[in-house]
Amino acid sequence: MAPTRTLVIPNVKAPEHLPDRSALTGCPWHDVKAMLREVGLRPTRQRMALGWILFGKGDRHLTAEMLYEEATRAKVPVSLATIYNTLHQFTEVGLLRQVAVDGSKAYFDTNVTTHHHFFVEGEDEVLDIPDADVIVGKTPTPPEGYEIARVDVVVRLRRKS
Repeated sequence: MAPTRTLVIPNVKAPEHLPDRSALTGCPWHDVKAMLREVGLRPTRQRMALGWILFGKGDRHLTAEMLYEEATRAKVPVSLATIYNTLHQFTEVGLLRQVAVDGSKAYFDTNVTTHHHFFVEGEDEVLDIPDADVIVGKTPTPPEGYEIARVDVVVRLRRKS
């Protein structure tokens, strides 16, 4: 298969405001508090603890269940419902991107820049694909009163047998 490059689609708008991560200090606790305040979320103990777990290890992809397991191991007293609510709040304000890989599982990505994903079937692993490595052809015209928010490409992989 020939290597591919990106085709820029001018009618797809980038998010108007992504949180500014350039001013982060490297101290996860301080940085999480600053990120939450920047997007208008109150830095509660649970948000701080979950944010520290999420963002303290760099860019990664987690399900709610994976975050719940990490929180439990870290002795953070939090319910799975609170995990879901927090992940969706963080997604709504632009701190996370939700990546749907099938009808029953969603991953949350700490890298909110424009990029796409590989999904490794059978291993439930999500890997980043740089935006410049994906070609997206002609997008459909959205219905009256709508605009395209973004285009997500998920390429499914499986190990060769």
